[in-house]
Amino acid sequence: MNPAFSSISIIIPAYKEAAGIGRLVAWLHAEAAGAAEVLVVDAASPDGTAAAAQAAGARVVQSPRRGRAAQLNYGAQQATNQILYFLHADTYPPRGFLSAIRRAVAAGAGSGCFRLRFDHSHWFLGLNAWFTRFDVDLIRFGDQSLFVRRAVFEQAGGYRPELVVMEDQEIIGRLRRFGAFRVLPQAVVTSARKYLENGVYRLQLVFTLIAVLHWLGASQPRLVSVYRYLIRQDKV
Repeated sequence: MNPAFSSISIIIPAYKEAAGIGRLVAWLHAEAAGAAEVLVVDAASPDGTAAAAQAAGARVVQSPRRGRAAQLNYGAQQATNQILYFLHADTYPPRGFLSAIRRAVAAGAGSGCFRLRFDHSHWFLGLNAWFTRFDVDLIRFGDQSLFVRRAVFEQAGGYRPELVVMEDQEIIGRLRRFGAFRVLPQAVVTSARKYLENGVYRLQLVFTLIAVLHWLGASQPRLVSVYRYLIRQDKV
C-alpha cells in the first residue's frame, strides 16, 4: 500500500457537543493508538465543546463559518493526512475501523462509508439501519461517516458550503465520478437522540419529505425552512 494512504485524519464537526465530545475523542485515541489525527472543527460553541475536545487530546480548530459542510471543508484544509474520515460527534466507528478504511483504499476505493446501527433497540430504527447496507445514495446518511482520499475530495470540489441539509447525499454523487464508492460491512453506532426527541415515525416522515423535495429540485432555503419548522431542536 502507498505509505501516503496509511495515515488517516478523523475530522469531527462540532457545535454545542460538550456533553459527549470528550468521550468520543478519548475512545478514538484509544482505538487509533497514535495512528490517526483526531481533528475537531468547532464553530464558536458557547458550551465548552472546544475545551472538552482539547482536554481529551484532540487537535481543535475554529471554523470561520458555522455549518456542517463549511466546517468539514475547513477541517479537510487543516488536516495533515491523505485519507480524510468525516465523523459525526455522536457516532462511534466500529473496532478496527482504521484498518478497514486502509484496506478499502488499497483495494481501489476512492471513498466510502460504513453501515449504520443506532444506540436504541426500537424496531423501526433497526429496520432503517438494515437498509444502509445497500449502495444507494438516497438512503445514505451522514451518520454512517465518510472516508475519502484527499485527492478525490479535492477533485470533487469538497462539500458545498451553502448546503445546510442533504449535504452528504449531494457530495457522494460527485465523489463517485472520481473513484469507486464502497459501503463497508462493519457498522458505526450513532445516537438515536434526534429520533427520540421528535418521535421515531414522525422524524422519519420528515426526513423522507425533505429527501423527496430535494430530489424534486426544491431550493435549499425551502428545505431548511421545512427542517426548522418540523424538527424539534436544532443546530441548523
